[in-house]
Amino acid sequence: MKVFSMLKFNASSSGGKPPFLTCLFRWLEQVRKRGLPPLLLAFCLLALSANVFAQLRQPGPSSPLYGARPESGATSNGLPAALRDVGLEQKLDQQLPLDLIFRDENGQDVKLGQYFGQKPVVLALVYYDCPMLCTQVLNGMVTSFRVLPFQIGKEFEVVTVSFDPRETSALATTKKKVYVNYLPEKMRPAAANGWHFLTGDEANIAKLTDAVGFRYHYDEATKQFAHASGIMLATPPGKLSRYYYGIEYSARDLRLGLIESSANKIGSPVDQLLLYCYHYDPATGKYGAAVMKIMRTAGVITVLAILAMLFALKGRSPKLADVKTGGAAQ
Repeated sequence: MKVFSMLKFNASSSGGKPPFLTCLFRWLEQVRKRGLPPLLLAFCLLALSANVFAQLRQPGPSSPLYGARPESGATSNGLPAALRDVGLEQKLDQQLPLDLIFRDENGQDVKLGQYFGQKPVVLALVYYDCPMLCTQVLNGMVTSFRVLPFQIGKEFEVVTVSFDPRETSALATTKKKVYVNYLPEKMRPAAANGWHFLTGDEANIAKLTDAVGFRYHYDEATKQFAHASGIMLATPPGKLSRYYYGIEYSARDLRLGLIESSANKIGSPVDQLLLYCYHYDPATGKYGAAVMKIMRTAGVITVLAILAMLFALKGRSPKLADVKTGGAAQ
């Protein structure tokens, strides 16, 4: 009883209390009058307190490195000034500038557009001398490529571009050799022709990074670049279609993205069914289950199964035997 008196006193003495607290105190008063057991009352209070704290807790800000959901109002992310402009902003359906000139791993001038036109392209922006994050990005890529049912150079191309204008083709050659050799031996010949490691000058790099929304910053103190991690997927004509964040890339998500980016020109009927049941979420850069589509598919399968069962039972109806009735036995 003392607890209820204290609750009532606090409720009446606190002006402008939230509506849910008012409802809570009224409910407690009703519970007290009905004389529920103390153990049951304590359990109810515990459940209600979880809901109350869930309402009071405010969601934290989105990661500043991956421009996904905007926040309302000003929020402090606690990042140093050098990192505030670093991020990866999605520009879906943006046309890549395919006329840009870079140098391939052999030191030859190449147009970006020569890697497009026939197949979807996985695009990664890294710098080859990166001591940490870029290596993780490349490791995540090759790990996914190893288990994909599609092969580099056959069903899709990979273009890796250094955003450090000081890096040379010799460094790109070394990097390519390392990562092509990470692939299974049977995949290496096609990958050697389909995975391209490019370098370029500052002007072309700036145009490409701006087109894909890749923002980075050079830190003079550490002599390193601060940048986000992620890879992009482009259609054969060179339009950005998918973004994958982080340093690990699900083989399933990359597989579905390649099928969609190729306008369903690659993949099996099973892949088409998976694509129907999953949809791409730009906010997370991942594929999630399309619940309504799955339910519709399950419903159609169920109806077809019932119809097949009824048809099978109809063909197995027992024949009625002729039975003579009435009269006395002769």
